[in-house]
This record gives sequence, C-alpha cells and structure tokens, in this order.
Amino acid sequence: MSWKREGFESHEGEVGVLLADGSEPGPVYFDMGSGGYFHESTDWWVYTGHSRRPTATSMRGRCACGWRGTRTFPIDWQQVDRDDLGAYDVSGPQADWEAHLDEVAARTVPLPEDVADLLNRLHERLDELVDDHPLTVLKAANELESAVALFGPLATRFLSGGEEDAVAQVAAALGMTEKAAGLRLRHYRYLTL
Repeated sequence: MSWKREGFESHEGEVGVLLADGSEPGPVYFDMGSGGYFHESTDWWVYTGHSRRPTATSMRGRCACGWRGTRTFPIDWQQVDRDDLGAYDVSGPQADWEAHLDEVAARTVPLPEDVADLLNRLHERLDELVDDHPLTVLKAANELESAVALFGPLATRFLSGGEEDAVAQVAAALGMTEKAAGLRLRHYRYLTL
C-alpha cells in the first residue's frame, strides 16, 4: 500500500520499517521456484522474522524521494492480521508523509490565481463531459497538448544557469525529485508541435 498525491508523482509514500538496532533493512527476497528470478519486497508487513526474514520493531513514513520520517511507531505483530493488513493502524507514518508533502508543496512556485482558477474550471468541465462527450474531451486534450508543445520548450529555454542549475530549479519549483525534473526538462526540450 502506497500513498500518492496528485501533482507530486515522484513523492510516492509508504510505511518504512526499522530493526531493533535502528537500521532500515534491505528488501526481502522470495524464491518463487526454479529459475533465476527472485521476487523482492520492501512492504512493511514482510519483516515478520519468519523464514529467516529480519524482524521489524517499528515503522515510520518514507518517501520515494529519499525522505524518512523522524518519528517511529512500534509494530505489535500480535495485532497484525495477515488477512486484513489494511486494518493495522499506519496513520502515524502516513500523517508524517503528508506533512512532508505539505512542506514540498509550500516550496513550489505558486500559480497565478487566475491560471489556477482556469485550470480548476477546465478539470471540472472536462470531468462533466467525459462520459457523454468523449470526442469533445479528446479534442480539448489535443488542444492542451498543442499548448504544452509550444510553451513547455519555450519556458525550458528561458531557465537560467546550466543543466544542473535548471534541474535543481525545476525540482524545487514543481515539487519533484531531481531525477523527475531532469526527465521533465528533457521531455520539454525535445517536444515539437
């Protein structure tokens, strides 16, 4: 189970675990039979100590960007229902991850109010149309893609500094990891009408 927030796709969150010594364990590997492939998992609930797996003693929030929560929450394995993992309380780690995302969002470049309002109204209107008028929505999507193809590369050219500076600027301004920002910049740089 992971947590996502629209607009912050490179900041996917989930429950992370810690061992008794305070270290974060590596992935658990599962032998699915013969062959060279071994399934791996870092889901919090696989660290039970069974079948030579490490035993997690506490959990915390973690994010795909590398952020780790500072607060830890004990795991009571007696209360974990293997048939209903969603019933176990992971609200503490999730709340910490949400606070992390609030901090990321606060550092982003704000949209002008009229642009934010226009985009919100466009989302709402397309949502109203999509069921009954999918061709209209596709035409609107085509128009939006044309605007992106025009303004994305143009805005990319106006960024100051070298490649590394631009990546760091975009990562902070859009609330994404530097890896995702680099991909976005390359996408816009080579996008054509």
